[in-house]
This record gives sequence, structure tokens and C-alpha cells, in this order.
Amino acid sequence: MAKFDPRVDSLVMETRTLWDESVGELSDEDRRWVARTIHEHPQLASKIRYERTHTGFIREITVTLEDIQKLYTVQQRDA
Repeated sequence: MAKFDPRVDSLVMETRTLWDESVGELSDEDRRWVARTIHEHPQLASKIRYERTHTGFIREITVTLEDIQKLYTVQQRDA
């Protein structure tokens, strides 16, 4: 897995979300919120990969339990 790269990330045209086994069971609503929010804050993702396409890059994030904990911390701070 790569690290967050602001230069490459500025060229992202598509996103993809995968789920680490550590995440366990989440409702569909929670999965949608986590996926949307982690892609809004990709620098928080611990497992990120960029795939080159003809038009730019796909950002693929594999969400971990640690990532979800970071997202809730950010949400509480921004509230």
C-alpha cells in the first residue's frame, strides 16, 4: 500500500472503498458514511493505493478499524 500523496490525489477521478476484516459488521448507512468521509479526508487512511487510468487515478482505500476511530475524532473536533 502506498501513502497519501497530495500530488497524485489531486488527479483522482474515481474512488473505490474496500473493507478490512478488522472493521467487522457495519450497517449499510454506517458504511456509506465511513466511505464518503474517508474519501473526504484521504490523508487519514492507513491503507491507500492509487491506480493509474487513462484520465487520471483511482484512489482505493481499504478502511480499517483504526481509520474509523480517526474519522469519529475528526467529526467530533469539527462539530
